[in-house]
Amino acid sequence: MAEPRIGLYPGTFDPVTNGHLDIIGRAVHLVDRLVVGVAANIGKQPLMDLDERLACVRAEVAPIGAQSGVPIEVHGFDTLLVQFARAHGACMIVRGLRVVTDYDYEMQMFGMNHRLDPGIETVFLMATERHQFISSRLVKEIAQLGGDISSFVPAHTLASIAARLG
Repeated sequence: MAEPRIGLYPGTFDPVTNGHLDIIGRAVHLVDRLVVGVAANIGKQPLMDLDERLACVRAEVAPIGAQSGVPIEVHGFDTLLVQFARAHGACMIVRGLRVVTDYDYEMQMFGMNHRLDPGIETVFLMATERHQFISSRLVKEIAQLGGDISSFVPAHTLASIAARLG
């Protein structure tokens, strides 16, 4: 019997967006188990702390796991991505691409990760047309300025951000 294909979808998820969930919903068709890695990444000055982001991601991915039948685990990490991938037995890193500017950054990350561990493949999934413009950074900025983000984030995350911002 072949070893299970374990995929890793990493990100800061500050906040988790409908675009992230679209990638997760498509990634489950490629793997036997998906690990969503939530990076501590304090350098990005996250709106929500790691525990809040973990809670949001867990709540939002639960229906995807239930519907697909593919186990989805959510874990925080503050190590090198390839170390985290190895620790969870991942053979593949899943990355979403929205626009051309993502490509340059993602190719650099692919090159570094491949050099660190050539046994872990990187798979790029293009964002669907309706999610290509959504970025966590912009959603966070809109929320902080009092704008309506309800079309960009799922319900649990929307409530968490509203509670955080008062």
